[in-house]
Amino acid sequence: MAVGRDERTPLLQNGHVDDSGELDEQIIDFADDDPENPRNWTRTRKMVNVGIISLMSVLSPLASSMFTPGISQIAEDLQTAEPVVVGATTGFVFSLGIGHLILAPLSETFGRRMLYLVCFSIFTLSQIPTALSPNVGFLIAARTVSGFFGSVGIANGGGTISDMFRPSERAAIFGWYLLGPLLGPTLGPLFGGLIVQNLSWRWLFWILTVVCAVNTFAGFLFLKESYAPVILVARKRAYEEDDSSPSSGKVYRIANQDDRPLLRRLLVNMQRPLRILFTQPIVFIMAIYQAILFGTTYSLWTNFEAIYGKEYGFTTTQVGLTYLGIGIGFLIAVWFIVPKIDTVYNRLTEKNDGKEKPEYRLPLANIGAVLVPISLFWFAWTVEYHIHWSVTVLATVFFGLGQITILNTVQNYYIDSFSKYAASAIAAGAVFRSIAGGVLPMAASGLFEALGYGWGVSIFAFLSLTLSPAPSFFIRYGGRLREMFAIEV
Repeated sequence: MAVGRDERTPLLQNGHVDDSGELDEQIIDFADDDPENPRNWTRTRKMVNVGIISLMSVLSPLASSMFTPGISQIAEDLQTAEPVVVGATTGFVFSLGIGHLILAPLSETFGRRMLYLVCFSIFTLSQIPTALSPNVGFLIAARTVSGFFGSVGIANGGGTISDMFRPSERAAIFGWYLLGPLLGPTLGPLFGGLIVQNLSWRWLFWILTVVCAVNTFAGFLFLKESYAPVILVARKRAYEEDDSSPSSGKVYRIANQDDRPLLRRLLVNMQRPLRILFTQPIVFIMAIYQAILFGTTYSLWTNFEAIYGKEYGFTTTQVGLTYLGIGIGFLIAVWFIVPKIDTVYNRLTEKNDGKEKPEYRLPLANIGAVLVPISLFWFAWTVEYHIHWSVTVLATVFFGLGQITILNTVQNYYIDSFSKYAASAIAAGAVFRSIAGGVLPMAASGLFEALGYGWGVSIFAFLSLTLSPAPSFFIRYGGRLREMFAIEV
């Protein structure tokens, strides 16, 4: 089939054929105005993709904390101790981190859509054996498997948004998407408290099965592939089928095509998140920072029932409502601070003669770096001295505001620094935070019992205070460090 002047012409570059009849090599790439380029999709089409993956990113973290109000009921039903039941949260959150390391590079090999649909289908089905758990060991195992596959929305969401949105417009969209992984664990205890109090803990997972199934079905119907190399591979195959005649003399190649064997590509891709994590100082240090924040958050969440149920005499439903303080902080940040990340980025780029730098994403992280330790000290000592509950909850509002500001700026930095491999970069930063979010809550209860809430929570505040200068340091020296530690990913 001749190329001529048809719909392909702008997409085939550097084609050539010499007088001796050599093969005509056609390079397939997106034209600037190509409607199949995800960055040129209509806003509606983009937002449908964002909506589906955002809901995936809400539901798996929501599942991580949804059963915390029912810990005592689960322990009684399964005839075990409450700290053992907390192990189900540890297994779930820990496997979220492992899932990042595997599922993010897989999406950069096979595409986003297939990974989303396969993994979230398994996540949905895994809620059924969880609901039927006969003992705590089975519960922990089922939750651990569930967490791995449920991580797909968080592992690949940032990469998908990078596929569809240009840097100048990305931060605001990413802020709303990132609200899911943070708001999910906040809303989980509220819904969980209502379900546990009125039904039973097993109904947590039956209801989760139904909601996840609806989202999975929507994904099969409306979710579109957004990873450019996979879209171009499909286009290449279509062209080869059209020009299947040996006499056509055409050979199609994708721009920057990777000709390595699949197994070799898989091995390289699977190593990429850890290579980024351990060779890039800013990724490594900010990953530790995020780990402290997530470990703190889950340590507080798993102890809210003890704090507000025992110290303040709240009912299970009332305890669930206290989790909304952090959620309100998240919403305030997304409405009023996160959209300014693009504003600051574009302004600094303009001042730099139009030259973009990933470090221009970081200035607003300083707001979070100040708010997080202040709010933790505030929460620690107001709980310790039994100040009115509203004062303690107000502290969590500022903690949530600070946390999401730091997380948004850092994630946008990762995306700008490793655009094509954004999913792997975000996965690299997520490893420590998932491990900390799973492990620290198991030690937190003993820490609070030994030191009290004042000094116990203050330890987390001191840790965050230690790393609070990091954003300012990397704003100034980040570019130099990226040049010194440049790697081929």
